Amino acid sequence: MLLVRHIKILFIIICLPLISIFGQNTVGTLLNTANALNGYTLFTFKKETFLINNCGEIINQWSSDFIAGKSVSLLENGNLLRTGVIPNPNNIFLPGIGGKIELFDWNGNLIWQYEYSTNNAVQHHDVLPLPNGNILMLAISVLSETQAIQMGRNPSNLLDSELFNEQIIELKPIGTNNADIVWEWNMKDHLIQDFDNTKDNFGVVSENPQLLNINYLGTSNGAANWLHANAIYYNEQLDQIILSTRQLSEFYIIDHSTTTSEAASSSGGIYQKGGDILYRWGNPAAYMQGTASNQKLFGQHSPRWIDTGLVDAGKIILFNNGLGRTPHFSEIYIINPPTSTPGVYTYIANTAYGPENPDYIYISSPNTNLYSPILSNAQRLSNGNIFICEGTSGHFFEIDANENIVWEYINPVGGNGILSQGDNPQLSNNVVYRAKKYDVNYPAFNGRDLTPGLPIELNPDLSQCSILGVNNIGIENILTFPNPVSDILYINSPSPISNIKVYTILGKMVKKSFDKNQVDLHNLIAGIYIVKLTIGEKIFIKKIIKF
Repeated sequence: MLLVRHIKILFIIICLPLISIFGQNTVGTLLNTANALNGYTLFTFKKETFLINNCGEIINQWSSDFIAGKSVSLLENGNLLRTGVIPNPNNIFLPGIGGKIELFDWNGNLIWQYEYSTNNAVQHHDVLPLPNGNILMLAISVLSETQAIQMGRNPSNLLDSELFNEQIIELKPIGTNNADIVWEWNMKDHLIQDFDNTKDNFGVVSENPQLLNINYLGTSNGAANWLHANAIYYNEQLDQIILSTRQLSEFYIIDHSTTTSEAASSSGGIYQKGGDILYRWGNPAAYMQGTASNQKLFGQHSPRWIDTGLVDAGKIILFNNGLGRTPHFSEIYIINPPTSTPGVYTYIANTAYGPENPDYIYISSPNTNLYSPILSNAQRLSNGNIFICEGTSGHFFEIDANENIVWEYINPVGGNGILSQGDNPQLSNNVVYRAKKYDVNYPAFNGRDLTPGLPIELNPDLSQCSILGVNNIGIENILTFPNPVSDILYINSPSPISNIKVYTILGKMVKKSFDKNQVDLHNLIAGIYIVKLTIGEKIFIKKIIKF
């Protein structure tokens, strides 16, 4: 037995330096500076949703029985709204399909769910909480070949013998698993075509930018998924909605103040244009007011108004993916639509909607360092920084006003499970549709237990992660001894220790001590453990051997 025990200890001693050598900031938090917003970042991967602090430590986690259908939001009351993927009874498919909406409370209890997946329609990509407690949902309904041709579609551009109509639906949740549809908008009600004067919607495309040309293919090549809407966003002050379409490389603004019948027409609502397009931007060739040389957006994602009180409030920020453009690179755009009064967009007939160029463009240096052909988003933060999610690489980062990266994180969850510090995330398929950062003062956090746990990644190393440090203490100034340890582990620190937590290497907390400078480990089994020390406003991680 003694020989076996010595062999175990020798093995641990040999492995411990290997863990340290290969655990050098490849996943989780790569950079955290005092210039980063002190906040919490929310993202979802497969069935798990994570809320992390700037050091990548888990603040809260929600688990679902369903793989994420892209969208996730933290509500002001602390509830979590997400979408899930369920089978469609008619096998309707498009990238980003979901079909199920779930609402969890802060503690992870499922309190409401709703399915929108039928033989003819399905939810996809995005859902959005509204201030009145309702939920906006993005969906498609299927138009038959006969219907599409009657609407003016060129039959030679119906490769799938059907066409998808994009819908925006407002749900009023009822009970635990039901909802009323209280408002609806459909793109099929706002079309124009100049292909066949015997069919519906015939007119002059270039003279009607408030309508969508049913025969403009963009990058769809005539597929049923000709629009591929990938995001919606709501402006409460204007009562307007942004809708982003990847295939046409445009976003549209529509009026939400209409009734459902007005939304199907060209009149009514605050802006007296019914459900017609109030504003569009990104690709004037789509309405015959430009050529390919005038195109600004390339498969963009997540356009959203910048909130009141923030830098550039009222402007629109988005992730311009750069899909189909050579060389391959992505950008962050901030656009300022011209208006005569708030929400009323100026337009000169027979021209493209302004502005000609964005107010602001962020491009990495070199520009190819930032590229995500799909997914992704950008967000203006309360400290003036910009938060960016580069979706296909699971890469989140924050830039300041001088475009310095002040915080950086790599999603440590891949297709085959949780990565260990030191693993190569590029081999893991750790894609993230969208991430969002919340200020610490966001109402959802009021009265919550925000004690951080360990980071998501295995074998975490937070030694280089300073959380708003107020002194110059470094990991090299902290001594843990003896190591290996049998019973009492002692800690020497030049500053007072608030608490000591001990975790297994897989992240389970097994000890907690407020003794300031020691912790009793005599009842733990032999192995490698992680000791997390809170010193002032900093977190330090030490690895120890227990024998």
